[in-house]
Amino acid sequence: MAKSRILLVGCGGIGTVAALNLEAGNRAEVTCVLRSNHAAVLQKGFAIESCDHGSVAHWRPTQVLDAVPSHPSPPFDYIVCCTKNIPDAPPSLCDLIAPAVAPGQTSIVLIQNGVNIERPFIARFPDNLVLSGVSRTDAHEITPGTIQHKQPDSLDVGAFPHPSIPLARQENVAREFVRIYSAGGKTNCRYDGHVALSRWQKLVYNACLNPICALTGLDTGTLQLDRQSMETLVRPAMREVIQVAAALGHRLPEDVIETTIASNPVEKRISPSMLVDLRKGNLIEHENLLGEVVREADAIGIQTPTLTMLYNLCCAVQLRTKQSRGLISI
Repeated sequence: MAKSRILLVGCGGIGTVAALNLEAGNRAEVTCVLRSNHAAVLQKGFAIESCDHGSVAHWRPTQVLDAVPSHPSPPFDYIVCCTKNIPDAPPSLCDLIAPAVAPGQTSIVLIQNGVNIERPFIARFPDNLVLSGVSRTDAHEITPGTIQHKQPDSLDVGAFPHPSIPLARQENVAREFVRIYSAGGKTNCRYDGHVALSRWQKLVYNACLNPICALTGLDTGTLQLDRQSMETLVRPAMREVIQVAAALGHRLPEDVIETTIASNPVEKRISPSMLVDLRKGNLIEHENLLGEVVREADAIGIQTPTLTMLYNLCCAVQLRTKQSRGLISI
């Protein structure tokens, strides 16, 4: 059986674990596009400490590039996007991957956070299927090429509804990606027939614990030890996400707040992605995690005071980061 050709953009923690899983089953040849870690990986490969794969030294995917290839031949079967989703900072991801997208042939897989992230891709690439990847793991790049993977990999994959592609094909392509990703036996990857519901359910974490930890500088374990923070910030924000999701037709499980909190054990002291990004001086992905929730709520007349406050604070923090990095001048 011929191996699937996969281009993976964004080899930080999540992306490197994804590339490792895709190649582990011997059903894919993965080309990774690296930026800040390109020189380190080219020289000595990735050094990975993984709860799923153990210690992996000097690992490289099939090919390592420093830019997206233009009009590859043969074309890629999948382009997997694991970059941070930051629409308020150019270039857009659509622009970045466009040279490698073969119309009608390449499926685009968004292993990214947030809601409504598929819209610009479906608009830009109307003949290409766009898949959703909801990742639930804890993996970070500690130094260039050094990956720490502390929470077992869990990935839900399904197709974002596409107006011009038959439903049967959408499901078949998504299920085939699940088979490729799962073939190595070191991950829990499932087909997801309810993409929107899964994304809103993850927002109970990502629109709440993620920004609150970033804004306070506290990990999830430390935050849980403070009752006032949990009762006046975390739980109210979670209830607002549930309310907006329900109004849009996505009824989340009744125990979603408790299970979300329990999935971040106090003793593990997990640092969410926004907190890690701020510590590194990087931009944060608040627009698709918080901004879209607030905008959806505004559109249907639902008040979200806690989420709105968190969103506006994140906007101010983003402004500070852009200024410090010379991206804007005020």
